[in-house]
Amino acid sequence: MSAESGINTFRDSDGLWEKHNVEDVATPEAWKKNPELVLDFYNQRRFQVLKAEPNAAHKALLELESKYDVVIVTQNIDNLHERSGSSNVVHLHGEIMKARSVNDPNNLFDVTGPIYLNDLAQDGGQLRPHVVWFGESVPSYEIGKTVIESADILIIVGTSLNVYPAAGLVTFAKPGIQKFLVDPEALSFESNSDLTLINQNAGVAIPRLVKSLLAT
Repeated sequence: MSAESGINTFRDSDGLWEKHNVEDVATPEAWKKNPELVLDFYNQRRFQVLKAEPNAAHKALLELESKYDVVIVTQNIDNLHERSGSSNVVHLHGEIMKARSVNDPNNLFDVTGPIYLNDLAQDGGQLRPHVVWFGESVPSYEIGKTVIESADILIIVGTSLNVYPAAGLVTFAKPGIQKFLVDPEALSFESNSDLTLINQNAGVAIPRLVKSLLAT
């Protein structure tokens, strides 16, 4: 969803995330082993988000709110949906523009700059990125599940449907509803007969799909 805004996807074709092994920067073990590296990695991601702007797909989803009750359930950790004006966003994997104390996952702070070692919360705990690392639970999963279960139209954007548990959310959609999968690699999902496949980038496909939904 945010790739066309200049934010790289979490894993490139070579299995790396911004030239790092995911295990070295996005796991609890990585945090214990080298917290400075992890903080620096996410400081760079935060700076990248600050430079980015919402793209045509983000803006189109805001337009959809003029007719529909839109809830966005995202794996992205950026804030581009909010900056485009979307009013109801569920972040499954956390938010890069927030930090939390290692002592209390509910003790959150807004951040716009880097986080360093010895930057402490009021409770004395080291600040860490408010993101869900591999191997950690997904606190917002049940919220996302409830959203999908109640949906009358489901639009899936820019995902391989291979990263769990988030990929499993699609299975909770009511039978018979309209389901769209928007992804340049969407043709690889031909076995999903209940999905309308749109093999295009989000910035092209989402505005067209929104225009069609608003016209019905």
